[in-house]
Amino acid sequence: MTTPQFLEALLEDRLAAGEDVAPSAAFAAAALDRDDAARERAAADPQGFWADQAAELLEWTRPWDTVLDDSRAPHYRWFAGGGINASTNALDRHVAAGNGARVAYHWEGEEGERRDVTYSELLDSTERLANVLRGRGIGEGDVVGIYLPMVPEVAVAMLACARIGAIHNVVFGGFSVESVCERMDVSNAKALITSAGARRKGKAIPTKQALDPLLEQLPSIETVIVVPTAGKATVETPMKEGRDLAYAEVLAAAEPHCDPAPTTSESPLFILYSSGSTAKPKGILHGTGGYLTGVAWTFRHTFDLKDDDVYFCTADVGWVTGHSYMVYGPLLAGATSVMYEGAPDYPHKGIWWELVERHGATIFYTAPTAIRACMKWGAEIVAQHDRSTLRLLGTVGEPINPKAWHWYSEVVGSGQCPVVDTWWQTETGHVMVTTLPGVDNARPGSCGKPLPGVSVAVVNEDGSPAEAGQHGLLTITQPWPGMLQTLYGDDERYVETYFKQFGAATYVVGDFARMDEDGYLWVIGRADDVIKVSGHRLSTAEVESALVSHHEVAEAAVVGMDDEDTGQAIVAFVTLEGLYETDGADRETLSAELREHVATRIGKLARPKAIYYTPDLPKTRSGKIMRRILRNLVEGKDLGDTSTLRDPTIVDEIAAQVKR
Repeated sequence: MTTPQFLEALLEDRLAAGEDVAPSAAFAAAALDRDDAARERAAADPQGFWADQAAELLEWTRPWDTVLDDSRAPHYRWFAGGGINASTNALDRHVAAGNGARVAYHWEGEEGERRDVTYSELLDSTERLANVLRGRGIGEGDVVGIYLPMVPEVAVAMLACARIGAIHNVVFGGFSVESVCERMDVSNAKALITSAGARRKGKAIPTKQALDPLLEQLPSIETVIVVPTAGKATVETPMKEGRDLAYAEVLAAAEPHCDPAPTTSESPLFILYSSGSTAKPKGILHGTGGYLTGVAWTFRHTFDLKDDDVYFCTADVGWVTGHSYMVYGPLLAGATSVMYEGAPDYPHKGIWWELVERHGATIFYTAPTAIRACMKWGAEIVAQHDRSTLRLLGTVGEPINPKAWHWYSEVVGSGQCPVVDTWWQTETGHVMVTTLPGVDNARPGSCGKPLPGVSVAVVNEDGSPAEAGQHGLLTITQPWPGMLQTLYGDDERYVETYFKQFGAATYVVGDFARMDEDGYLWVIGRADDVIKVSGHRLSTAEVESALVSHHEVAEAAVVGMDDEDTGQAIVAFVTLEGLYETDGADRETLSAELREHVATRIGKLARPKAIYYTPDLPKTRSGKIMRRILRNLVEGKDLGDTSTLRDPTIVDEIAAQVKR
């Protein structure tokens, strides 16, 4: 057998078996968690458990008065009265302990640039930038926008804000300048830290120049700090006198020491806005003490962190994964991370694995969408690079189907690495459900069990508990430290969105899920991603997973369209393994095979009425599939905002197929 044939046979065997995957005996013996003692301790006394973690993992300037203040529920306050600064916890204490020379980030740019940034260097830049911001009249409670690519300066900017008690509002570098200014406007930001330019796959885009006309309409923006990033290209960077500052110049002139602000556990740390694809963006507001506690514990224990680990997370800092597990989590732990400014397929499709080999990465954390893209590119690309240092793999962002899970485990991890499938949200702040890698067997397709101190339940629409294995609404039934404080400037919407349905004690996630008899959670998808065929509710994620389990399919997206016979019908968009070009007869045969494959796995009602084949799916620059655009295509509606698409030409190709 050739390697791909052998791999395909192996994956089919794994899928057919459907068995749990246990960590190796060697991994389990050396794991940070080797039994369920933490879950048992947290179940008996959740507040006591989290208080112990806060005291052990963080440095406080003043003890808290109350572990959890629920007097204004659902506006819960963790470690109320406690004094803590996020910046000093991430930097100062490591330098003071003699670890200033430790590398915080191995950074690489897409044109081959490399920088190793130590904790001492990160602290120096952070203090200087904090003094610059203070000198511009920015202090506690003020909002500072950050619109930067994946460069170390983005961490400096976040930590400088935290040092002086300002609230950072990071916007994903792939968003349009209109989206940036919308988020600056609704948060009333006083300053914006941005770049001269950005680059994507060798192309330089002038960022600051594009922002300028819109910034003129935002009187609240009094300061713009410009970081000179655009790779080797030169981009035009107009500077407005009195408002705009050159990052390198002002840092060089700034005082090197900045006393941290006396922030408290309840002090707002950051706002992170939702994409706004279907409604007004929600500004999710996180505090300091509770968020840092949850992130610090989950980073260490989810990834079984060791002192010599090199951690590589592919998420952009503009998303919550980047906040929690590229900046705060790793820096709180004093860890060394790999940061890459570039696309996963540039300058070649093996760049991630090249970085793993060069830096000896031991932990790798990415999204299922990215894994499926790597599957499509082929196992041979992964095999070209030495990945023997890897000891743990993780996934984040959406449920991972079993086929992709096994490919990730066998190809990337060579069958030697536990895979932690993490479920959490921007709102939750940190990982809520996953397998503790030294304790739990993995169950491919399930994200695992609730972590210690986390309580979840699957319920029916009336709030009654769903039976084991039955689909229902996913809820969180007790406060947790990393939870959002509110929606920025909109307390009423916060209560309406998350707590109205079942009351102040129950957070409604917005996902459908089921929990099996062993307590493993299976997240099916968003509650609004449901298609009703002849009165039967079918999750889009469930149908997509069935399609992707077919050996010819690399990726799939499913939407519903109006149908006079069944109410709604299922329409599938499929990306095939290998070559996309097939003739009409081949497609008809394959379509019939895929329909029967879905019918076998789910039932005849789930068979797609139409299947379209495309070389890719419409995705944001972060890799999320935009099903809203596919729904609008099949329903003949206006596509809406497409500014965040990674490749708009894909939509044109799909639209032509649908029209035919």
